Amino acid sequence: MDAVSRIEQALDQAIIQAEAPGAPPGLAAAMRYSVFPGGARIRSRLCVAVAAACGDDDPALADATAASIELLHCASLVHDDLPCFDDADTRRGRPSVHRAFGERLAVLAGDALIVLAFQTLARGALATPSRLGVLLTSVGASVGMPLGIAAGQAWECETEVDLSDYQQAKTGALFSAATMAGAMAAGAAAEPWRLLGERLGEAYQVADDIRDVVSDATELGKPTGQDAALGRPSAALQLGIPGAVERLEHLAADAMASIPDCPGAAPLRALIRLEVLRLLPKSLAPTARTLVAA
Repeated sequence: MDAVSRIEQALDQAIIQAEAPGAPPGLAAAMRYSVFPGGARIRSRLCVAVAAACGDDDPALADATAASIELLHCASLVHDDLPCFDDADTRRGRPSVHRAFGERLAVLAGDALIVLAFQTLARGALATPSRLGVLLTSVGASVGMPLGIAAGQAWECETEVDLSDYQQAKTGALFSAATMAGAMAAGAAAEPWRLLGERLGEAYQVADDIRDVVSDATELGKPTGQDAALGRPSAALQLGIPGAVERLEHLAADAMASIPDCPGAAPLRALIRLEVLRLLPKSLAPTARTLVAA
């Protein structure tokens, strides 16, 4: 089974747990709506790819870990779109969760997805329970305080924000969790994979900043111009589009160079190159000289 199919199956099994008899139907529906159909699943695919590069000796745990990462990401999107933050009408080309189900169920859906992520991770570690502790610690750190997604969202409430700190917490932390947890799920050391996640997370955020300026809502699947409208830190606004594209190229190169020596290094580099190119708006992809030439 390919990586995408493995992830989708693990996510579906997780959501089915939330849809068990007796569950409030509105909340169960909002949770499924939040997860399916998904986006690129880049974080969960990265997790499975790193597990594969490290031997993937417990595929069930790798799949559960990838699913937990994706559930946490989906939860962050639900909360990010709420009226108290971005007040976004659309996500992935359709009404955002709070528009489709109401604000109260959207808040609960995001909360429940966070809990479900850790339940899914715990259930996946039945064959190798000795790995669960480090996985819970690493994944938990990526969404909490002081340096996880919650911290990244909180930086938007501060009057002074360091762009790198903001991007690392809001986006980079979950990417680092994906690479490190992928290694841990396969019984490998996590620390050598940290830099890969950090660089990819920052690259993803830079690309998102660029798309917010250059793309239209149809291409992006969500409102554009949000960074300027909400006064959020943005690489595209601070560096200009050419500078932001150059920064993206440097981050992608650093990410590929950081991959530890392992049997799966070459396909992992190819995956990263393709994903970073895909993140750029179509109009800018030809200008990414380093990535195209690589």
